[in-house]
Amino acid sequence: MISFKTIPRSQMLEHAQRIFPDECCGFLFGTEQSDGTREVEKILEVDNSKSGDKRRRFEISPQNYLHAEKYAIEHDLLLLGIYHSHPGHPAIPSEHDRVAAQPYFSYIIVSVMQGKINHIRSWRLGEDSRFEEEKLTPIHFHQSIE
Repeated sequence: MISFKTIPRSQMLEHAQRIFPDECCGFLFGTEQSDGTREVEKILEVDNSKSGDKRRRFEISPQNYLHAEKYAIEHDLLLLGIYHSHPGHPAIPSEHDRVAAQPYFSYIIVSVMQGKINHIRSWRLGEDSRFEEEKLTPIHFHQSIE
């Protein structure tokens, strides 16, 4: 299971709306309990380094990965995973997402429909190299992110 502290959750949702209709992306940092429960305490927005059309794909540069690893060490946090948005599409990983995925990471996908947050889901890569949905504590959208 994965949960968010309020501030990083709001920052991630605002990022997804601000970048719409392009895909946003960023890193998730936090802690993990012995039972595997994760809590996101900070996020780090990064630029979508995909060349060309960014409405259906995202890429994170190697430099941004290195920066994220350094950030985790400096802040005594774990690099838990990556978030990105799916503009105009559900929060279900694509084949492109699966091929680029790494074990251990949580992959939060934010569905943004017509510029508004629709829903959020989290995924982890299983031993069979297929995504399995990770339980995500409910995120309520009654608070406006606009």
